[in-house]
Amino acid sequence: MGTVTSRDVPVYVEGIGAVQAFNMVNVRTRVDGQITEVFFKEGQQVKAGDPLFQIDPRPFEATLSQAKATKAKDEAQLQGAKLDLERYGTLLPKGFQTRQSFDQQTATVGQLQAAVQADQAQIDSAQLNLDYALIRAPIDGRTGQRVVDKGNFVQAGQNTNLVSITQLVPIFVSFTVPQVALDEIPRQQAQSPLVVQAYTEDDKTLLAEGTLTLIDNQVDVATGTIHLKATFNNGDERLWPGAFVSARLIVSVRRTAVTVPAEAIMQGPNGAYVYVVGTGDAAERRDVSVAMTQSDLAIIDKGLSAGERVIVEGQYRVTNGAKVKAAVPQQTAGQQRTQ
Repeated sequence: MGTVTSRDVPVYVEGIGAVQAFNMVNVRTRVDGQITEVFFKEGQQVKAGDPLFQIDPRPFEATLSQAKATKAKDEAQLQGAKLDLERYGTLLPKGFQTRQSFDQQTATVGQLQAAVQADQAQIDSAQLNLDYALIRAPIDGRTGQRVVDKGNFVQAGQNTNLVSITQLVPIFVSFTVPQVALDEIPRQQAQSPLVVQAYTEDDKTLLAEGTLTLIDNQVDVATGTIHLKATFNNGDERLWPGAFVSARLIVSVRRTAVTVPAEAIMQGPNGAYVYVVGTGDAAERRDVSVAMTQSDLAIIDKGLSAGERVIVEGQYRVTNGAKVKAAVPQQTAGQQRTQ
């Protein structure tokens, strides 16, 4: 037997969804060279900025040193050219230097200034390549399988993935629901954030609760569904990218709803009814109005009151007014042995 209860019942719509990473990055090299060090283990949790691979830095260090030396040489030439220009400027009014020589020296100083600026650009480029030789994690996340091992030569032009990093905290669940719910969902979301529950595919185990963060801007005309996305904290990492889940979007809550086990509801010519256990354990057929059925609960609009008892098994063999009694569960052999 089951008991009619009064409780707050969440009203939800269901959809099949897939877990998506909050961020996913394929790590690649930006410079050519041989990998000399690998600083992580496959499946390791890393932080943004953590070193992942070291590409042989010596060619880039040599290029940087050469660029710095070239700049030092040009700066020295620039300094001498500026001093000559000052002397030419002093001698020009006295007639000991021509205007042409002064103008040529001014042009020389300008050329050397431009050369020093170009040298600085070469230094910046060489420094950038040296920094790129140490490949760091661009985001927080978990590393996947390492594709390239230590000792291999990699090239930026080949676009080879070295490893992928997936951010699991937080995480998304992408799912679809029938378009008939589209009128209710935005209206309820405007009042307060809507909760989304992620269950296992068999719809039995609750994995996590999140918040609806996306209602797509169009209905899929092929399926008549609307695409939704929810964000989950996923601190315990129970949700994994690529996994299929059953998503429940709680649209509203029916307060103090009268509920009975769904299996107690039967259908007759005049609609739904149940057998209520009345005075003297006599079965009484009672017509009821079922507002909705969710999972294993039926929400009753009228016909029942909280506290009444209803028959949930064997009601197909019951007739109105028949005497009934609750069946005592039989013990299994294993239970008998342990008592």
